[in-house]
Amino acid sequence: MKVALAADHGGLHLKEEIKKLLTSMQITFEDFGCNCETSVDYPDYALPVAEKVASGEFDRGILVCGTGIGMSIAANKVRGIRCALVHDTFSAKATREHNDTNMLAMGERVIGPGLALDIVKIWLGTEFEGGRHENRVKKVMDIEAKYSGVK
Repeated sequence: MKVALAADHGGLHLKEEIKKLLTSMQITFEDFGCNCETSVDYPDYALPVAEKVASGEFDRGILVCGTGIGMSIAANKVRGIRCALVHDTFSAKATREHNDTNMLAMGERVIGPGLALDIVKIWLGTEFEGGRHENRVKKVMDIEAKYSGVK
């Protein structure tokens, strides 16, 4: 598995903790920034990660900002991305099993590093169930295609 990772200034510290976890799990990753505490614009960091995941260059993407909200909104504008904002372990598992999410967003100002790392482990380790969920995910992707102007 290959993971793309980014944060804005509000998620910098949690991103660094996630990098340590990915290293300990022997998961290949690339850090797309930011690497400062100076205020930056979250779309500038969400977009490159979402594009890399959508293109298939990376299997999954993880984004962190203050709340996770801005990052998830920006990532979900990219065709083919299903980014879930998650702050609990139940949702981390469900979003993979039921929604086949390929990106995860979290908020450093919302949860602590212990819970965040548990969420990452669960999210990375959970497979899509398929079955009845496949048709639902397909419907979501059809909506995306309809409103992106691409058939």
